[in-house]
Amino acid sequence: MSGHSKWATTKHKKAVVDARRGKLFARLVKNVEVAARTGGGDPAGNPTLFDAIQKAKKNSVPNDNIDRAVKRGSGQEAGGADYQTVMYEGYGPNGVAVLVECLTDNRNRAATDVRTAFTRNGGSLADAGSVSYMFSRKGVVLVPKGSLSEDDVLGAVLEAGAEDVNDLGEAYEVVSEPGDLIPVRTALQSAGIEYESAESSFVPSVTVPLDEDGARRIFKLIDAIEDSDDVQNVYANFDVSDDVIAAVG
Repeated sequence: MSGHSKWATTKHKKAVVDARRGKLFARLVKNVEVAARTGGGDPAGNPTLFDAIQKAKKNSVPNDNIDRAVKRGSGQEAGGADYQTVMYEGYGPNGVAVLVECLTDNRNRAATDVRTAFTRNGGSLADAGSVSYMFSRKGVVLVPKGSLSEDDVLGAVLEAGAEDVNDLGEAYEVVSEPGDLIPVRTALQSAGIEYESAESSFVPSVTVPLDEDGARRIFKLIDAIEDSDDVQNVYANFDVSDDVIAAVG
C-alpha cells in the first residue's frame, strides 16, 4: 500500500498546478454538490460536506464555486444534476486489480469511457465482485508532515479509533474504519494538527510489486481512466518503490 499511497500523494500535489487543474476543480465541486444533496447544505451538521468543502478549499477551488455547488445540491439554486455513484472493476497490466469510482448523470457514457480506457491500455473490465474483494473501505486522513513526528500524530488519533499511521515521506496517512473517520479528523483538529484531506477510500489487502516498466504501464492506464469527467477516484493494488517512482517521474 505504501508505494501506491506515495504515488497518490505526489500526484495530488502535482494536480494543483498542472494543466489538468480544471478537471480536478470539477471533481471537487461535484463532490461538494452531491454531499450537500445527500446530507443537507449545513457543513456543521453534514460531516461529509464539511470534508468535501475542506478538500476543495485546500486545492484552491474558488469560494464562489464551492458556495454555488452547496446551493445547487441543497436545492437553493437550480441546475443541479442527478449524480449517481457507480463502481467498475477491472484488471490492468501485470494483473493489477483496479476499482473505478464514478459519479455520473449518464451511466452509459461512464461505462463506455471506462471500458475504452481499459481496452486501449492493456487492461480489461471484470465482473462485479471479482476485484472488489481484494479491497476494504477505510477512512483515510492525509496529514502534512512538517515538524510532526509519527508519535505526535499517533498520540492524537489513537483513542479516536485510528488503526494505523503510515509514513509516506512528506505526509502521514492515518487509516481507520470508515465509521471512525470523523472522530479521527476531529481528534486531529482538537490537537491543532492540520490535515490535507479526510475521506473514505479503498485500501488493498494484497499488493502487486511493479518494476519501472510495469509502473509506467499502470500509470498510463490510470491517467486514461481519469480522463473521463465521470471518474472521481481510481484505486489499484500495485506497490512501487521510491526508486521506481523517481525513475518514472
